[in-house]
Amino acid sequence: MKQIKLAIVIILILFTCMVIDDAYTYLQHQGVFDYLRFLWPTSQIGWADLPQATSLDRCTDAPFVVPTDGWIGITYGDSILGTVNHSGLDIFGLEGNGVTPVYAAYDGFLTRLPNWKSAVVIRHPEDPIKPNRQIWTYYAHMADEAGNSYIIEQISPGTYELPVKQGMLLGYQGDYNGGSWRSVSTHLHFSIVLSDEKGKFLNETDLLNTLDPSPYFGMRLNSQCADRPPTCRQDFLCTGRLG
Repeated sequence: MKQIKLAIVIILILFTCMVIDDAYTYLQHQGVFDYLRFLWPTSQIGWADLPQATSLDRCTDAPFVVPTDGWIGITYGDSILGTVNHSGLDIFGLEGNGVTPVYAAYDGFLTRLPNWKSAVVIRHPEDPIKPNRQIWTYYAHMADEAGNSYIIEQISPGTYELPVKQGMLLGYQGDYNGGSWRSVSTHLHFSIVLSDEKGKFLNETDLLNTLDPSPYFGMRLNSQCADRPPTCRQDFLCTGRLG
């Protein structure tokens, strides 16, 4: 019975693709792809076959694991070290380029656009803090200054909606800065991004398109009240917080 339903859904999708512009994002927003995954046997879709971390830092009751090791040197909303209203976290590894692993903070569906050298984004259909909305997690600077990628080879440019589990390896920290005149140290830039009305991720460089990561990690990571260094705590929010 499920196979019959699946065939009907596929026919409807093909028809929709012929009559709707930007059909992929429309269908994604309507939840059609998630429904297809529900119909399709898990043994045939399953999670990506990527290396999996056995132990990652995580605060009690927090939904996200910390995606990489290092010093959380720039927090959400910071305007220091050349940044203005920083839209996420910068986590600085101490061992140089291509050494410190970066992992998925939460289960979701990974995309790496064809022209992305150092970044991936993961779609999370249900925000663990606010389940009635979709969010994205964004991971950047995984390449050297010249643009040689440190993203693992299984995640090639043009990868779309790859199912990944929390703790799966994505790549390694680097210092790529998009050809900017301003060099950066080896680190991971991580942010939590909202969807637009079509279900696509918004521009994560705009603070208004992002969320305060504090409740997702169980730490004060908002520049208005951030602990430096951050530490796990129950009272992770601060009055007048951003996002």
